[in-house]
Amino acid sequence: MREPWVVGVSGASGTPYARAVLSALLDAGESVDLVISKAARLTILDETGATVRDAHWKDDVGAWLGRDLGDLSYWAAGNLAAGPSSGSYPAKGMIVVPASTAACAGIAIGLSKDLLQRAAEVNLKERRRTVIVPRETPVTRSHLEHLIALHDAGAVVLPASPGFYGAGAQATAQQLVDFVAGKALDALGVPHTLLTRWKGELNAQRNPLGGP
Repeated sequence: MREPWVVGVSGASGTPYARAVLSALLDAGESVDLVISKAARLTILDETGATVRDAHWKDDVGAWLGRDLGDLSYWAAGNLAAGPSSGSYPAKGMIVVPASTAACAGIAIGLSKDLLQRAAEVNLKERRRTVIVPRETPVTRSHLEHLIALHDAGAVVLPASPGFYGAGAQATAQQLVDFVAGKALDALGVPHTLLTRWKGELNAQRNPLGGP
């Protein structure tokens, strides 16, 4: 039985994180169900120039990711009758990356205003692995309260906060993106080679393209 990871992309800035996570899941041979919110389409267009249309999702998502899609299925955000909207639909879990404060709030209070929020709520109630990657800063008290509610509901709250110890101060944008994506894959329990892991020695982590 096909058992995908559900990947939700909300409208927060940070769509390169979503691209890195999706590519890593596909590289690992995982099945993926993709949900892109309406706001996220605008962010993808603004940050990458890529257009995502429901009727042409295979071509558009393939162009955005720049790769073969493997076992990737796409569900329109407005389709509340989609598979991931039900707890009886088989799924390994879900990651929302990037997660806007609006998406975090909607998931935390069970708003289910679109498929992304509904699918995340379903994964929480079914006690499946759920990873939320917020990328807003600074945050208000209400933002923090929603993140606490998500934590208490069983989600892993994993802010998009890259570490520099892998590549040093001269780290490229892609290396920083991959660090966050790698931490997200760790939280899902999916093997990857996106980041250089700490070995307990200063300067031992530097890759050939990194700093001193």
